[in-house]
Amino acid sequence: MVPADDGASPAPLNRAVLERIQSRFAGRRMFEVVDIVEEGKLYLRVELAGDYYPGDVSARFEIRWYRNDDFTVHYQEERQESVWKCRWDRHPSSHNERDHFHPPPDASRADAEDAQWPQDHRDVCQLVLDYIEERIETLWERQ
Repeated sequence: MVPADDGASPAPLNRAVLERIQSRFAGRRMFEVVDIVEEGKLYLRVELAGDYYPGDVSARFEIRWYRNDDFTVHYQEERQESVWKCRWDRHPSSHNERDHFHPPPDASRADAEDAQWPQDHRDVCQLVLDYIEERIETLWERQ
């Protein structure tokens, strides 16, 4: 059994879902890299195209999807002077409900908020992409 606070699910990872998400994202201008990483724990790594961001920002998100539909999606922006991140989770947790969100700027466990996420991976991905697009718009408005 997986400890409740490690951000993982007791279920095995679902490679088929990660491959479907990879196929859906591959070739989109918004993404520079969409790769399944097999080192350590299996996950999908998505690097966003730098042209979408003002200034010198690199951004990525990583998805782990489990066979029981638990998941974690971790988004992170890096600048020379700072890191900004957030995370969408569905997994056993002693700090929040099974569905929860770790808000920016540091995605800390202490600030996690209970939430409700869709069951289908496509809907979760759309929710995350909508959030990222709003974040990008906010960054451009601050310029």
